[in-house]
Amino acid sequence: MRQPSHMTDRFSLETANNMLPLVRRIVGDILEQYREWQQAVHAFEAAAALPDSDAAVVSEAQRKAQLLAREIQGFLSELGDLGVEFKGFELGLVDFPGEVDGRLIHWCWQYGEGGVRHWHDRDAGFASRQPVETLTSHTTHSR
Repeated sequence: MRQPSHMTDRFSLETANNMLPLVRRIVGDILEQYREWQQAVHAFEAAAALPDSDAAVVSEAQRKAQLLAREIQGFLSELGDLGVEFKGFELGLVDFPGEVDGRLIHWCWQYGEGGVRHWHDRDAGFASRQPVETLTSHTTHSR
């Protein structure tokens, strides 16, 4: 089993944006596999619900759903190893733990956005995110 690299406990805005190409690829893979997993689960449930369902068909549908789930878990582990937090399959949200003037925050990115351009307090969520411009410019650099 791989040990987490946790390249940093806290990301600067610059570091988060520099890591974004890799994170974007992994999140894209997660979202693609998640859609396939949902379809596979639906196919399994539909096959299992038939009164005269073929056990081999049901078993194969279940195997496919489980395989996709394991692949998704692998991608989630990759993000965890990088030190970022995946927050949602529907929107593809990722939080990069950060700190600004001693305040613990998350740099917040959503799949499809060009860069990390938002933040929120660690105890808040997506609904509380704000543009990085709301922080003073000297606080967005590494410590």
